[in-house]
Amino acid sequence: MGSPTSLADPAALVVIDTSAAINLIATGCAGQILQALPNRVLAVDAVPIELEEGRQRGRPDADLLRELVVARRIEVVTLGNLSTAIFEELVIGAAAMTLDDGEAATIAYAVEHVATAIIDERKAMRICAERFPNLHVGCTVDMFAHPDVIRSLGRDGLSQAVVNALQLARMRVLPHHVEWVVGLIGTKEAASCVSLPQSVRRTHRPSSERKDRR
Repeated sequence: MGSPTSLADPAALVVIDTSAAINLIATGCAGQILQALPNRVLAVDAVPIELEEGRQRGRPDADLLRELVVARRIEVVTLGNLSTAIFEELVIGAAAMTLDDGEAATIAYAVEHVATAIIDERKAMRICAERFPNLHVGCTVDMFAHPDVIRSLGRDGLSQAVVNALQLARMRVLPHHVEWVVGLIGTKEAASCVSLPQSVRRTHRPSSERKDRR
């Protein structure tokens, strides 16, 4: 199984945003994935704050992230002076050019510390490309597709982890990762994952179901 991951430098710091944290937790094996990665994985303190907001909706993500922190799989960090200034620039202004706190804090910290920012939103990636062209940006699938994670979980274990992230967290998959994801989880599972592009789900929906929808 090929690996399309962009996490090529094992010494690079990896900073995950809130969506990536939710995706990891949804896999059911976040600890094993993080242990397999050779990189030091961080989350800015804005991430657990955002996860706390889900508690009112019955989401356990904040508690599960805390368990990963206690187990030293993720380290929670705070912004410095430079990253705080960048953060403020990213959250204040027109909606088209601003981000939520978790994304903004993740990007700001990554810029200051020359780290890899793990974000899944296209808007955040566009803003990074426009404002911080030298910043190394990845997404959750880059973590799943890392060769060390593939070896640790095995194909079946990784497939189930990715399906969980897609179905439980509605993980976004960028266009250049779609083929790898579908190849991993299979066409039947792909058809049931609503966060995958509609064209992929329609293409891979069983023929009998496609006929019924005509």
